[in-house]
Amino acid sequence: MKKAAKKTAPAKKAAPAKAKQQAPAKQQAPAKKQAPAKKPAVAPQKASAAVKGVAPAKTVAAKPPRGESRTALVRRARRINRELAEVYPYAHPELDFENPFQLVVATVLSAQTTDLRVNQTTPALFAKYPTPEDLAAANPEEVEEILRPTGFFRAKTKSVIGLSKALAEDFGGEVPGRLEDLVKLPGVGRKTAFVVLGNAFGRPGITVDTHFQRLVRRWQWTEETDPDKIEAAVGALFPKSDWTDLSHHVIWHGRRICHARKPACGACPIAPLCPAYGEGETDPEKAKKLLKYEKGGFPGQRLNPPRAYLDAGGKAAPPLGSG
Repeated sequence: MKKAAKKTAPAKKAAPAKAKQQAPAKQQAPAKKQAPAKKPAVAPQKASAAVKGVAPAKTVAAKPPRGESRTALVRRARRINRELAEVYPYAHPELDFENPFQLVVATVLSAQTTDLRVNQTTPALFAKYPTPEDLAAANPEEVEEILRPTGFFRAKTKSVIGLSKALAEDFGGEVPGRLEDLVKLPGVGRKTAFVVLGNAFGRPGITVDTHFQRLVRRWQWTEETDPDKIEAAVGALFPKSDWTDLSHHVIWHGRRICHARKPACGACPIAPLCPAYGEGETDPEKAKKLLKYEKGGFPGQRLNPPRAYLDAGGKAAPPLGSG
């Protein structure tokens, strides 16, 4: 009996010895999977060019930042903005304009249509009615005919003629540079006002359009759904001086990569920072086919884009009726 006990004793010791040998193997396996995910997080432009390195980002973003601290949220939000600034260093308003009057009219016309359609339509409008006084005295039927391609042309005609009359009668034919004055103009809300203030007067503002709303909720910067509350919540995460460029970066990303129905997750340069990674196409090659405008090798929305955009490889949009 004693000899049998001696034989079984080593067997009991051998069992834990095997467990010790297997434990390190289990710890090393996830380390190999997680390592590649750090690369696209540090270099967004490399991730954009070499989308194969983006795939492991699903591991990085698998843990949604629910309950993250305020400090962590601010850091993550600002990092996303910094990396988008590297991806879109040429981001700009995508409406053609030469002065504040043209910008406020074009922004009002952009409701329920694309900036491209507005840019193809406004040259004829401004050629015929170059000043607020000219448009205020215009025949509505003639204006409607010009604006017909933008959709809802009757309501838009009423708005642009109305705001032109207000500019001529109340502001001496000049677009005011204050929020409280701009929102009094027919057809002008906070979103339109901030577009004008930020891009015509250099005064910071956040433009909460449909793209902006969609992306900041996907990134879990806020859970608000009301545009004014989104504006306040997101504005609190950034210095005021960043607001206008932040708006451009987010909107450009929403139009080119992070689409509403089919986001191109596999070609997204900020995938490692996105809690919603995987909602769209994650295969790099398939995701590439979803890219729009210059990211997909297509023309942009402006007929007369800034030089920086053209120098970066962007293409000007064709005029209306060019096919």
